[in-house]
Amino acid sequence: MAPDLIGSPRTPLGPLELLVAVDEQGSISAAARALALAQPSVSAGLRRLERQTGLGLVVRSHGGTVLTEAGRALVGRARDVLAASDAFEHEVAAMRAERGGRLSVAASLTIAEYLVPGWLSARPAGAAVVDLQVANSRDVMQAVLHGRADLGFIEGPDVDPGLHARTIGHDELLTVVAPGHPWAKSRRPVTAAELAAGPLALREEGSGTRATLELALRAAGAPLASAPAQLGSTAAVKNVVHGGQTAAVLSALTVQDELTRGTLRTVRVAGVDLHRELRMVWSRGREPAAVAREFAATVVAATREQRQRRPAASAQATASARVETPILRYTERT
Repeated sequence: MAPDLIGSPRTPLGPLELLVAVDEQGSISAAARALALAQPSVSAGLRRLERQTGLGLVVRSHGGTVLTEAGRALVGRARDVLAASDAFEHEVAAMRAERGGRLSVAASLTIAEYLVPGWLSARPAGAAVVDLQVANSRDVMQAVLHGRADLGFIEGPDVDPGLHARTIGHDELLTVVAPGHPWAKSRRPVTAAELAAGPLALREEGSGTRATLELALRAAGAPLASAPAQLGSTAAVKNVVHGGQTAAVLSALTVQDELTRGTLRTVRVAGVDLHRELRMVWSRGREPAAVAREFAATVVAATREQRQRRPAASAQATASARVETPILRYTERT
């Protein structure tokens, strides 16, 4: 028979955060630094959690702190509880924000810098205020999954199964070099193997640009042959390429100015498909708010291929009609 939990005190979230931090950091002192707490406070919190659960959860030693078998069994549940708490708090904040007309959006770097400004300017006066988070595609999906963002926009080839996705546009990655690079003077295309061998400057793991390139090279039978330079921004990648000896693979959106000025040159690559889809993602487990549906409709309309601009006088009426379009669908998790 299942134990009767009615009336039993619930475990507070604070000690669960401590348990997760110790598991991730490997010691009480490191966990204390990560949480900006005093070490005695972390130790005391863990002791209270052990007393409340009646279980030994950590073992302390000179080499660090490790979780016991019981601690390892519970730490996954603790993460789930904390994620659910974050989602609850975000839902409450979203409900308050909807009344005040605010929307939280997360977008990968290329989309945030080159597409989101146009989407915002296409919205009618009085539309909800958008709070924009900029991250790589992997972190954008995590923000949406955990309720830190209402909508996400990614460039990567993979979508987390906990998310709905809709293609909103297409992009092409270009291989670019400085004018003095040997590839800039070559009349023949670079092969997949030559591109994979580099030297290359690439975005960090988790970026959509990096993931698209890696997938395309594997499909061409030429996976990356070495560990290329990894940089956290497109601007940093371009600055390395300007040095003259390094190539990069970047979105066409991000290098148009340099190609026009002639400070970068494109290189033809044979047998590597560097086209990709740009996607909008939202949670399968939360119903999209009205402000999210309105913004999604604006994005879909603004990025539709061959779309003709409507007269400015009808912009407000058009936006109102788009709110009713079922751009986002919601499916309960079972």
